Amino acid sequence: MKLIVAGSTGFVATEVIRQALSIPAITSIVALGRRPASEPQNTGPNADPTKLKSVILEDFGSEYPESVKKELSGADACIWTIAITPSQLKTTPWEHTVKVCRDFAIRGLETIAQLPRDGTAKKPLRFIYMSGNNAERDQTKKPMILGEYCLLRGEAESLILEYAKKSNGAVEACIAKAGLISSPEKPTPMLQKAFFAVIGLPKIQVSEISAAMLRQVVNGFETDTLLNADMVRDGQKFLAEHKL
Repeated sequence: MKLIVAGSTGFVATEVIRQALSIPAITSIVALGRRPASEPQNTGPNADPTKLKSVILEDFGSEYPESVKKELSGADACIWTIAITPSQLKTTPWEHTVKVCRDFAIRGLETIAQLPRDGTAKKPLRFIYMSGNNAERDQTKKPMILGEYCLLRGEAESLILEYAKKSNGAVEACIAKAGLISSPEKPTPMLQKAFFAVIGLPKIQVSEISAAMLRQVVNGFETDTLLNADMVRDGQKFLAEHKL
């Protein structure tokens, strides 16, 4: 299996790559990002760093260069982690937030789905869009907290699922609706933790969400929407199975 990890130097993507290096079913990993990606730290004894290739794309909003398309061709799956997080909203213009959270993902899906896939042509491309727990697909229901942002993420979810639905089986899409993501090495600041507690945001470890998404791309999608509780359960199971 050839896997694309988009946003490859990010918090979650780095953990996805770290785990994927030790999964035998994944034979090739394309780390797609604006900066070079290197082998993550603390890889396991069964990790194969030769599976990893860093591919740089300077502008996710424009037509992908042919050199990048060539590296992405033949992919079986893509985990899309690129987004503006709630903590970045105050310092990020809204227009840019829309581009990153919605437009980049749609362009990426459309581009990858149209690339040649050789012997895997009969199998659908598995595309996971990492979204947020409070993203709202119903554009008439604006949440009281981070309302515009939640609607934006929900709109992106709907567009991705609709694209897959209209692909005649060429694409399968899944939305990972994560809660507050943390790790022992990167604890959540107390003020931020208190804010998310007020809005009832569930928690998940970065190792759990990464493993849950990898489980889906390797074994096939069981549903088109993964809720936080689903990913905690499935992630823990996958981590244990593969001793990650």
